[in-house]
Amino acid sequence: MNTISSLSFVHPDAILGDNVVVEPFAYVDANVEIGDGSRILTHAVILSGSRIGKDCTIFPNATIGGIPQDLKFMGEDSLAIIGDGTVVRECATVNRGTASKGFSIVGKNCLIMAYSHVAHDCILKDHVILGNTSQLAGEVEVEDYAILSGGTLVHQFTKVGSHVMIQGGTRLGKDIPPFVMAGRDPVSFVGLNIVGLRRRRFTSGQINNIQEVYRLLYQSGLNISQALAKIETELPESEEKSTILNFVRASSRGIVRGNMDA
Repeated sequence: MNTISSLSFVHPDAILGDNVVVEPFAYVDANVEIGDGSRILTHAVILSGSRIGKDCTIFPNATIGGIPQDLKFMGEDSLAIIGDGTVVRECATVNRGTASKGFSIVGKNCLIMAYSHVAHDCILKDHVILGNTSQLAGEVEVEDYAILSGGTLVHQFTKVGSHVMIQGGTRLGKDIPPFVMAGRDPVSFVGLNIVGLRRRRFTSGQINNIQEVYRLLYQSGLNISQALAKIETELPESEEKSTILNFVRASSRGIVRGNMDA
């Protein structure tokens, strides 16, 4: 049921599902698993430790499972995991993990655009988009439905919350809390990702709840601890409020600063 070009290399120990396509000059290493319906296009390279889900497409010259660019890496076994339905475009790279986590993950239905890099031990959840030439350093975490526009640079250990939109060319060195837009130089909060939230069918009530949280967090003149206490005690309970509070309290790098001109 598979379509494997005679001009490709597929290691005999690689595990391929049904209806997999491997085009001419693609390379599939040992210790690789590729799910049903996935397509490995010409000159794509799938290295040892790669786990490709179902219905994925890996475009020409993309490399999955490359050895981590981390001097602490000592050759340990690790994985690069690509979720079902994800597309990895031309010349993008997803490195496998190190002893820190043992894996890098790109979730389901993600789009990793051309020349982007996902470094060792990164965790991208579902429906994430990385714009062209975006670069993620080691152990970055990106939550569901976040969009990092073209040329975004993300410092190691940074976390990007769900439903975030990052403006193109932004350098991230602080955590970006959920539901917001961030950009400028240095990076700062520039408002809610209202278009993205509406596309995800957030109601006006939910968006208003989010706006009230960020009004106190960024526009009240309070420091972060004071703002969190006020949000906790004065705003009604909601899933959105809990999501934001949990993210900010768990941030080890600190969240992006506000901008009163936003």
